[in-house]
Amino acid sequence: MVEGVDPPAEVVTSVGELDSVVVLLRDFVHTSGALRAVAAIDRGPDRQPAVVDCERFMPVAVDLGDRIVQLSHAAELDADPAAQVPHVHQQPPFDVDLDSGSVTGAIGGLEHLAHAVRALADALGENGVAAATFETTNPEIPLALSARAGGTEPLVVTLGDDAFELP
Repeated sequence: MVEGVDPPAEVVTSVGELDSVVVLLRDFVHTSGALRAVAAIDRGPDRQPAVVDCERFMPVAVDLGDRIVQLSHAAELDADPAAQVPHVHQQPPFDVDLDSGSVTGAIGGLEHLAHAVRALADALGENGVAAATFETTNPEIPLALSARAGGTEPLVVTLGDDAFELP
């Protein structure tokens, strides 16, 4: 093994109990038009959290704590989504301005996606965290939204390296 180079991820056809999260994230990506959706799942006190990373049309990566596995984006999984995909409509790409921290798009579009990401986090369970990345008119500056289940913490909007809290 070459030092500093990670070994290739193990390719699997199922991630067991996390299959329902994979299905949920894939459905969310396709329904919302997101470039990527990521979920952090609390698997209980005796187990490490898991991170499921679903990028549009790319293999789904699942970090189980002790190893990272991948499965085909199109893998047929014998699982229902962990919950119903939140109500979400695709939005046209947002115009973003890093200097002012402004996001311009369809009226209510950012708020709509923020509610959907918050609902996605809630669907993951009590300590679930969800993040989704959406297109902007500048491919170098995607817009990311992240939320923790329960709504007690502000939703975070990230533009490039800058993060902003939404009330």
